Amino acid sequence: MDILRILIAIFIPPLGVFLQVGLGGAFWLNLLLTILGYIPGILHAVYIILSRGPARA
Repeated sequence: MDILRILIAIFIPPLGVFLQVGLGGAFWLNLLLTILGYIPGILHAVYIILSRGPARA
């Protein structure tokens, strides 16, 4: 499932973070980073997905 989230994060970084953590602070930070620059948004999204482990339901 992480591979799917990483692929989503490459194309739509905020969606990848949302699928991992929901509408928390990490999502809003990623949205801001993606607006300011697409690459920082991708890097942050991949970091969040890999560091948080399995999604919390």
